Amino acid sequence: MDFLRKFERQCGSQASVKRLRAHPSYHSFNNRWNLPVYFQIRFKEIAGSLESALLSHVEETANESAFCLRATNVLWNCLSACWSDHIYLPLLAHRFYKLTLQLLSRYCVYIKELSACATADGSVTESKSLPTRGKEESASLSSEDQQTGLAADAQMSALSTRQLILIVADINKIMEKLPELIEVIKVKLNKIGFKNMEIIKGALEDLSSSLSEPLSTINNKISMDLGESCLIYFKSALEVPRLYRRTNKEIPTKPSSYVESALKPLFQLQHDYGNKVKVQTRQEWLRGALSECTHKYYETVSDVLSSVKRMEESLKRLKQARKTTMSSNTPSGGMSDDNKIRLQLALDVEYFTNQIQNFGLSIHELKSFAALIELVQAAREQITTE
Repeated sequence: MDFLRKFERQCGSQASVKRLRAHPSYHSFNNRWNLPVYFQIRFKEIAGSLESALLSHVEETANESAFCLRATNVLWNCLSACWSDHIYLPLLAHRFYKLTLQLLSRYCVYIKELSACATADGSVTESKSLPTRGKEESASLSSEDQQTGLAADAQMSALSTRQLILIVADINKIMEKLPELIEVIKVKLNKIGFKNMEIIKGALEDLSSSLSEPLSTINNKISMDLGESCLIYFKSALEVPRLYRRTNKEIPTKPSSYVESALKPLFQLQHDYGNKVKVQTRQEWLRGALSECTHKYYETVSDVLSSVKRMEESLKRLKQARKTTMSSNTPSGGMSDDNKIRLQLALDVEYFTNQIQNFGLSIHELKSFAALIELVQAAREQITTE
């Protein structure tokens, strides 16, 4: 088409251009470049590659890429292809713009399916595909449903925490790069005299908003998964009395190993995804995970200290009843087993507090944290008064 325009510019007048366009040879040559057929070929090529990538479920990219998942990487390549010099034609600007919206809309459906999978294990969802055959005029996301992408599986397996994290990373990356795409489109449309970029920008921003909708659900699931992986170890606080009761163990001077084990998934998160996920997003996950963990940890420590107190009072009553000066719970000249338990729990909570601050979080943001600190401070004071 560029060739024809350049050829027409060689004509000396508009009359010459009209005679050229009326010539049978001109029509014969022009018919070889059937624009609807050309676009349909490109449509099948671009839309088909995205559909194929979506069938890969949550496959990670195999090479260096700005994106974590193959599907997102292919999406961006498809969007770029629509406006690349070797594919885009000015006369088809409206169709390539429509395809751009369709590609993004299809990806939004894919992300929403993954979000549904995050909260419902083994669910099967229906997906609308970008059609890759038939007339282009009827080809849109509102066409007949096709079982593709996630719905191709008879049974959907639950997504891992890593997969959920990579999904969030890619959603944020696509939203971050959309302004780049808008600028590319703007340059192309300016060349054909289209100036109303607010319409173009608005439609793409609407899709960006739609893409961000599942983030809340996915972020909550990530926080929940991280919290559960930590909580398993915090339950080990229940074992502290067994370690000191009637064992003649030395006075504790360092935190229990279970605290570090409980925080390991959070350290791993920072290490593995520090360059993939924004700090604000990671801190949101940490706050969600630690809020629930802290609340459960508070309940566990409170139960242990209450149990210690009851045991201590029971032994005192027994000692008074027997009128003996010997105490099976307090070795001569040393700290009682009950106070060792209190001290160990205080050391554990103090270490936990320091690590939370190292994550860049405020303890005031976490549910029950103030109550947890008050609890172990009271336990420490009880040690010093005895």
